[in-house]
Amino acid sequence: MFTPRTPNPAIAALMVTAATAFIAGTTLLAKAIGTGALGTPLNPLQISQGRFLFAFVLVAGATGILRPALGNIRWRMHLARTAFGWAGVTLMFASVAFIPMADATAISFLNPVFAMMLAIPLLGEKVGPVRWAAAAIAMSGALILLRPTPESFQPAAMLALCAAAAMGMELIFIKKLSGREPVLQILLINNGIGLCIATAAVLPVWQPPTPAQWAALAGIGALMAAAQVLYVNALARADASFVAPFSYAALIFAALYDLAVFGAVPDAVSAAGAAVILAGALLLAWREARARTPIPPGSGQDQRREAL
Repeated sequence: MFTPRTPNPAIAALMVTAATAFIAGTTLLAKAIGTGALGTPLNPLQISQGRFLFAFVLVAGATGILRPALGNIRWRMHLARTAFGWAGVTLMFASVAFIPMADATAISFLNPVFAMMLAIPLLGEKVGPVRWAAAAIAMSGALILLRPTPESFQPAAMLALCAAAAMGMELIFIKKLSGREPVLQILLINNGIGLCIATAAVLPVWQPPTPAQWAALAGIGALMAAAQVLYVNALARADASFVAPFSYAALIFAALYDLAVFGAVPDAVSAAGAAVILAGALLLAWREARARTPIPPGSGQDQRREAL
């Protein structure tokens, strides 16, 4: 079981930044596998299966060493959370084979926006005008990245948009599970169920990877597991509203990796769309931080904040 740590916002910020570098690294490796840079391109379903396989091996190994107490498992929530997570990861890996990593990463930042909208019917949450404005701004940025003209429309960008929607749904179930089960138990079950789903889905298209592709698949699993550990430990040292903005560093890492390895230079449209999405995401993060700030009872500020 995860043991709470002494609050340390600086360390938390560094951990989240490192986690985003690792996550961007998984996208880079997925692009290398999916575009044929390491051999005959593998299907995104196989890349996703490799991600869950190696992440599960690592988490299961950690569980065997630490031997935490496991129990009171909410199987339906885990199954739903993992199904949406698997869909989101697979769609994301598919999108980066066709569009720049920075574009796909920027679109993926819409997942908290989708989670916000889904929380209304599924969690009964109230959403004020500021959060709706943040969602509208972020969605406008996604529309820019989609390039919705007959000459420039990128159908593959829709894959990243669907990935963000699936990951937004996953966040709903993560929110339901958080605080109810140990972190290591959640990671173990998530990766175990994900491996089962991914393995069943990949059977019709599976092909023997090259040694370089096996190494890349192992790297994806290891980087994803490391990113999860870092992010969980960061949340133990600082509020989620504080660490959330640092996760947007993934866009910088994705652009740098894409430039260094594939020579992809973001154009003006990509830069504009990413900037708009970031603006909406940061506005949403600011709203969530404000909502969690303690206020004096009876000051009247609680009613004004609720209206946001």
